[in-house]
Amino acid sequence: MHFPLIPDFLFESIYTIDIQRLRARGVKLLLADLDNTLVPYSIKVPTDEVKAWRDKLKEAGITLFILSNSRKPGRAQRFAEALGVPYQGHAGKPKSKGFYQAMERMGVKPQETAIVGDQIFTDIWGGNNAGVTTLMVKPIEFGTIFRVLRYGIETPFRTRGKGGDTL
Repeated sequence: MHFPLIPDFLFESIYTIDIQRLRARGVKLLLADLDNTLVPYSIKVPTDEVKAWRDKLKEAGITLFILSNSRKPGRAQRFAEALGVPYQGHAGKPKSKGFYQAMERMGVKPQETAIVGDQIFTDIWGGNNAGVTTLMVKPIEFGTIFRVLRYGIETPFRTRGKGGDTL
C-alpha cells in the first residue's frame, strides 16, 4: 500500500473517468463524495448530467453509492433518493468504518470498490485506509477562504497520483 494521502488516479471531473476501464479493473461499486465532487454545495437535486453519468455507470455494471460527510440534515438522503442510488450520510471519512459499512450493504469487497472525491484528507485518505481504489477529481468550486487554504495544503498530494488515462 502506498502513502495514504496520495490518490491512485487523478481526473478533471467525474465525467472524465473512463467507466469501461474502471469496470475492467473489477470495480462493481463506486462510492462518491457528494459536495464539490458530484455537484456544487448549493445544488440540492441531481442535475441531468449527473443522472446521465449514473446511467452510464449502471450500464457498465457499476453501482453508484453516495458516501457523504455532509453536516446538513437530510442533504445526502434527499439527493441520493432523487438520484435513485444508495447512500450513507455522516460517513465519518476518513475513518474506514463508513466505507466498510457501504461495501457490506452492497455485498462487495474492497478490491471491487472505488471512491471518487475532491478532498485528500477525507475521501482519499479514507479510501486508501479501507483498501479501495481512490479517484481524485478537481473540486467543482473553491468557495470559502477555508476551502481555498485546505486545497492549497492538499496540492502536494493531489499532484502525486497517476493520470486518469492510466486507469
